[in-house]
Amino acid sequence: MTNASTSTASGAPASLWVLLRRVVDYAGLFPPASLPMEAAVAEYAHARSGNDGWALGRFVLPAARLDEFSQAATPSLPTEGAQSWALSALLGSDVEEDVARIEEFNARHSDARSGAVIVDTVELKTHTPRDVARAGEILDRRFDTYMEVPVADDPAELIAAVAETRAKAKIRTGGVTPDAFPTSAQVMRFLRRCIAHNVSFKATAGLHHPWRAEFPLTYAPDAPTGTMFGFLNVMLAVAGIHAGFGDDELLALLEERDNHAAKLCADGVHWRSRALGLDALERARESMAAFGSCSFREPIADLRAQGVL
Repeated sequence: MTNASTSTASGAPASLWVLLRRVVDYAGLFPPASLPMEAAVAEYAHARSGNDGWALGRFVLPAARLDEFSQAATPSLPTEGAQSWALSALLGSDVEEDVARIEEFNARHSDARSGAVIVDTVELKTHTPRDVARAGEILDRRFDTYMEVPVADDPAELIAAVAETRAKAKIRTGGVTPDAFPTSAQVMRFLRRCIAHNVSFKATAGLHHPWRAEFPLTYAPDAPTGTMFGFLNVMLAVAGIHAGFGDDELLALLEERDNHAAKLCADGVHWRSRALGLDALERARESMAAFGSCSFREPIADLRAQGVL
């Protein structure tokens, strides 16, 4: 369980501390930010050292770019194991080759004096139960593993397969084009399937902001706009499932656009006529371990602008 009693150190209400502590996996290398490695590493180092670093999770990168990361990050890495950076590496089509690359990287950094950093998490795409089983055989007990599953169709069979491994699931909740966003019903179905099978998961893409709204899909001046899910919409929907909300309420929560409709307090979150206590929020975090965002500044800035931080 998350220790909400320490929330006052961050200036955040206990409910927000429970929801967001170490939740944002920083993916600045990926669209729409698409930062160069040096700039992404600098952003991550800056966020770790700032007052909002309590909400920061892992640095996400392709396994194929680990050597590039080493060159860019060496000046910024701590040299004490207790301060070690944790990385999440995305695996390509040759899983075994990427695993060998990761293990070589971790061996080079086994002594914190060489730069305290470790790849302890991997992520990969899966499309069939056979994909899941094979990945599980290779990766189980070696890394904390997230298996991304498609959600256009019912992912029940895939989630059941993930449950047979030690892995977690992953959902893509957006992208840089409108067709990359799943529907609210598809997101809800994924959440329910994961919770029914006791499978933890992460969400990624399109979660730069706390609440659902229309936003530019890239940082280009002429970027198309689209309706993005908010990370609080998704996280509170997970808590709602644990609290026994029905489908209509969950869909309404996933599609909530009014940040004034929810109040984050010391005892939980009050959303319209419903309340989600800290127990439900803690169970939500056990289910939803992280969300990926190509920006750490934007989520934090939005929360501050809305008076939550």
